[in-house]
Amino acid sequence: MKELVSIVMPVHNAERYLEEAIRSVMTQTYPHWELLVIDDASTDRSIDIASAMAAEDARIKVHKNPTPTGYPATPRNMAVELAKGRYIAFLDSDDVWLPGKLEHQLPFFSESEKIGVVFSNYEKIDENSERDNRVIKARKITDYNKLLLGNVIGNVTAVYDTSRVGKAYFNKVHHEDYAMWLSILKRGFVARNTGAVMALYRVTGNSVSANKMHLLSWQWNIYRNVEQLGFFRSVYCYINYAVRGFLKSLI
Repeated sequence: MKELVSIVMPVHNAERYLEEAIRSVMTQTYPHWELLVIDDASTDRSIDIASAMAAEDARIKVHKNPTPTGYPATPRNMAVELAKGRYIAFLDSDDVWLPGKLEHQLPFFSESEKIGVVFSNYEKIDENSERDNRVIKARKITDYNKLLLGNVIGNVTAVYDTSRVGKAYFNKVHHEDYAMWLSILKRGFVARNTGAVMALYRVTGNSVSANKMHLLSWQWNIYRNVEQLGFFRSVYCYINYAVRGFLKSLI
């Protein structure tokens, strides 16, 4: 397989972890990729680090916003618009891919035309990149109704096929990645989990996953205002989401 994968990386003041994140793309065993780094008006050394690494590898393309956009959705959408690949994947500037991620994932698309998204399990790491076998696992196949009960698609692990689903963009809402996966699966596609750990998700004091109360309010907004579910179905999904989120936080 020689299909191009476009990798979306928004960056804002990420100098501490940025090189590690970009290196994890450069060491992929699947060589046919482009990395689209969108610097969202960083005030630290992020743009210098990204530019220096782009000088090492022409597959890395750096773009800079002169003023911060305020939402991660905006730089992500800019990268999606620029993407030339059949497949689009996502890596935040403080997370890490394992070397065989893309090579392992892409063949799963051949299982069924209904597979629009392929994702994997992932492992939590701390601010110092320490691993402690805190693995987040998900079911093999997820459809729209199952995804409503809780987001099992780790954005750091996911890839979607534009030849099937087209280019999918993020809404300017909190928890925008979850809303986008719902928008894809709502059209009848399914998400396939490879069952292997293919990425490392960094948990810091500022991580979205560390701010549980924010997540709960964002989730309710998605159910009621984005997906426009009825009140009672929203409550049912919300309770499921909250319980699953609590169990995930214990890992």
